[in-house]
Amino acid sequence: MMRTETDGIDSALARIAAAIEPQSSVPVSVQLRGALEYGIATGDIPANARLPSVRRLAARLKLSPVTVSSVYTALQARGHIEGRIGSGTFVADRAPLPPSQTQRLADFERQIAALVQAGRELGLSRQDIAFRISMAPPAAVLPLRILVLGTFLDATKAYANDLEPYLSDIDTISAASVADLGRGAEPAADLVICPHTLTADAQRLFSNLPVLGMTLIPNEQTRIALAGIPPEANVGVVSYFDDFLPTLKSGIDRFAPHLGRITAVPRDFDGLPDLLARVDVLIYSTGAEYLLKSLRADQTAIEYRHTPDSHAVRSKVLPAIEAVRAKNQTKDTQNENK
Repeated sequence: MMRTETDGIDSALARIAAAIEPQSSVPVSVQLRGALEYGIATGDIPANARLPSVRRLAARLKLSPVTVSSVYTALQARGHIEGRIGSGTFVADRAPLPPSQTQRLADFERQIAALVQAGRELGLSRQDIAFRISMAPPAAVLPLRILVLGTFLDATKAYANDLEPYLSDIDTISAASVADLGRGAEPAADLVICPHTLTADAQRLFSNLPVLGMTLIPNEQTRIALAGIPPEANVGVVSYFDDFLPTLKSGIDRFAPHLGRITAVPRDFDGLPDLLARVDVLIYSTGAEYLLKSLRADQTAIEYRHTPDSHAVRSKVLPAIEAVRAKNQTKDTQNENK
């Protein structure tokens, strides 16, 4: 059976289609770019997934092919997607790849040969060499300083706290915002972890360090709060960033499908004061906390907060961290031998 070109991401595209509002004050191109960008960041649209052609996506979303083409161009410029000649457009896999297993084994074989030769020159037999290897103390593990980079410092610190239990006890982790770095802060780090949407900024700010993209999902507290909203509630949704609005709306539709009265707007929406006055529940993205002072005591507020996806941490981030550790350890050993 032939696979469709969007096989595996149809559900994500369906949520994007449902979330885009042509009547919104946010331009459709901004909505689509943000929805695709955050879909990639949250793992809804996974790395190496093949995207629909411009014409197919335009037809599916009932948009102009020119609009879709401009969005693809912008995402490609940001490093989120890439064109592969003769194959189509794919989500980029920006995680640093460790050396291939074949190359590593070849290097290992050369090191063994060199070790055996050195042993023979000292009059040692293969058995002597093997015995000495078995008795050798394990090499000290190199600790790493890991920096988590984000947009809002409070949320970024939460990402770092959520990542810490996965890390080795010898590693240290800290958090910084892009704004902090713009004010001259220079945290010491061996590698940088950030949401996929910030990898271009991180690579610009830390051109000499490896940058790992981090997949985010709504955290457990957010999911529980969304599920607990009464079905009859009048719900207002406010996004700090215009291009995050479709993703915010589709996430709410996904985790609170029982809600029927939802109004989603950007934070600069002209009618925002009236909306805040009449809603029972306000769902706001990180960064829009200032809206809380406009609410009454009988209104409920829920922050749409993210956390690193545990599966992606184990399958992508941790192996990439160990690859960086091995590379740095090799450099240290070479420097010691000079």
